[in-house]
Amino acid sequence: MTPPRAPQIPVVVLAGFLGSGKTTLLNHLLRNRAGNRIGVIVNDFGSIEIDAMAVAGQVGSTVSLGNGCLCCAVDASELDTFLETLTRPAARLDVIVIEASGLAEPQELVRMLLASDNPHIRYGGLVEVVDAAEFLSTRERHPEIDRHLGAADLVVLNKTDRVAPAELDAVREAVATAGSRAAVISAEFGRVDPELLVDPVLRPDGDDTARQLTFEDLLLETDHEHDSHLHAAYESVSFTTDVPVNPRRFIEFLDSRPEGLYRIKGYVDFGAGDPGNRYTLHSVGRFLRFVPQAWTRDEPRRTQLVLIGSGIDAEALDKGLSDCREPEQAVTGELERSMWGILRYVQRPDDDEA
Repeated sequence: MTPPRAPQIPVVVLAGFLGSGKTTLLNHLLRNRAGNRIGVIVNDFGSIEIDAMAVAGQVGSTVSLGNGCLCCAVDASELDTFLETLTRPAARLDVIVIEASGLAEPQELVRMLLASDNPHIRYGGLVEVVDAAEFLSTRERHPEIDRHLGAADLVVLNKTDRVAPAELDAVREAVATAGSRAAVISAEFGRVDPELLVDPVLRPDGDDTARQLTFEDLLLETDHEHDSHLHAAYESVSFTTDVPVNPRRFIEFLDSRPEGLYRIKGYVDFGAGDPGNRYTLHSVGRFLRFVPQAWTRDEPRRTQLVLIGSGIDAEALDKGLSDCREPEQAVTGELERSMWGILRYVQRPDDDEA
């Protein structure tokens, strides 16, 4: 019997102009990791690795790349060398964060990740950190920032404690003008909810047995007092149905997903569209991927999704998903053709075994 396939490790690119607060945000993430194991690739510009020293001692598996910008200094195969180190089973990491240089081109890092041959990783999103106090003047001097914002999956407006409400509104408007379709959240001192970047606890520290992330884990935070959390800036929508989902209507829903919808994760049952498989869905910003896996013998066939975003309409999303349900599906040529839209985004479990 083929052993179960290990979950792929998400790789998050943390970018932002010089002084925006990337290292502060990363250290906050490392201090509030809630049992998750985080690997870090620190990309400093210059021969003295200041950022690497700033995170030293915070994480067990760190790879530092000095003497230049990561996206300029290495090609995809070299990046794979570092990723291979961090994805070894002995490291047992749950997420990898690449802290890009303030002078990096984040789109190139994303391109390199998507082109990677490493079967143990998946793209976890581009997070662009913005210094709210300096953004307007920085944008005038460096118009290429618009390009970075346009590629981002999540924009963190940092240092919001240093700007008046009217100026913060102007920054938000400028980010939108730059063409960004990302979710936008505000932060002080880099304090963002770690669950935006790292899934809830997969494995407590000291426990050597890995386990699959459950939806109880995803929704665990609902048992805590809401006001004590940092996630007041975004919303979470949970959707579960035992009725199969029509693949054509579902891909139309995904293609038209609103701005600000940052992450979608979970499992989808297309019923007769593909009766042998459930589809694990990973969506970060505009990035979308399905991974088909066989249903286990006693596993209930249902769709379970969690959607996370900023400024989203939870009721509209729930209705949109509900409208995708198809109570009585039959295997027909038309139904099989309706899976084509899904298959565009499919990564087969054996694609990386060749």
